[in-house]
Amino acid sequence: MCSTSRELVWQTLRFECPPRAPRQLWHLPWAEKQYPTELAAIRAKYPDDIVGAPGFHREPIARQGNATEIGTYIDEFGCEFTNIHEGVIGEVKRPMIHDWERDAAAVRFPRELLTVDVEKVNAWCAEQDTFILAGACPRPFERLQFLRGTAEFYVDLLTRPTDMVAFMKALHGFNCELLELWAKTDVDALMFMDDWGSQKALLIDPALWRAYFKPMYRDFIQIAHGANKAIFMHSDGYTVDIFPDLIELGLDAINSQIFCMGVERLRPFAGDITFWGEIDRQHILAEGTAEHVTNAVRQAYESLWRKGGCIAQCEFGPGGNPTAVEAVFAAWDMLTQGDSARS
Repeated sequence: MCSTSRELVWQTLRFECPPRAPRQLWHLPWAEKQYPTELAAIRAKYPDDIVGAPGFHREPIARQGNATEIGTYIDEFGCEFTNIHEGVIGEVKRPMIHDWERDAAAVRFPRELLTVDVEKVNAWCAEQDTFILAGACPRPFERLQFLRGTAEFYVDLLTRPTDMVAFMKALHGFNCELLELWAKTDVDALMFMDDWGSQKALLIDPALWRAYFKPMYRDFIQIAHGANKAIFMHSDGYTVDIFPDLIELGLDAINSQIFCMGVERLRPFAGDITFWGEIDRQHILAEGTAEHVTNAVRQAYESLWRKGGCIAQCEFGPGGNPTAVEAVFAAWDMLTQGDSARS
């Protein structure tokens, strides 16, 4: 009997010899504009096993503009993003908080995100056989940078202004409230994210990460597991220094740049966490042939697959080659189909 997409993902997370690696393709609007026919063909041939749930919010989300179009976009917190490249997301050039004592109190938390129609979400979930992620994704480290400015916030983490610490607690409370709401729905997993790495190291001292953010993530994970749901995390860059901490906290799956860190460096963690992709989009997906892609997937499979523990995920964004993207899923199928029979 064939497994459903939902069953495939659970088998993968539990290292229970799924009949193949589950799939998920992330694509930016750039790919839709540059390669619409090729993208549609890839999605038809290799449909996603993991999808995100719609929010069905009773109140509209206060956003202005389009995040991936040239110009200005204002998000639900009121952060203003400036974009000079169509198809990707811009940057905040004018942070809202210049002084914690003076400005933090004026930041509006978007409580309309808490107006999720749980009955509609559950009805939608009941119609799917895919593995479903919650339609919310807290990102505390990034949110604080959007509001304050990256350089200024890094200094603040060292000087610990009283009003900053109080604001971080309030933001964390809002994020927990949001995840607790989604934990009451019929989704399979919650999710959070923060980009923590440069090309070679964590963006802040790991000790600061453990002091400020590890406790937040512990709460996120406990909310998910308390509701018998999995929890996924995304983080770009070189993040190997915090992998032991994430495993200690019980994180189920992480989307990270495994080739940026070096796949061999991650081998010790195989079997303890699921690697939710990805294949190198800086070089391999942009410049590599199908053979290069197959070799990269084989390296990930041999280093990280332990009767599960890997999701065939990659991102199709600027510079990406559709032939290489398709080869990712073909290679994972080739390597993992029948793996359960061989075990």
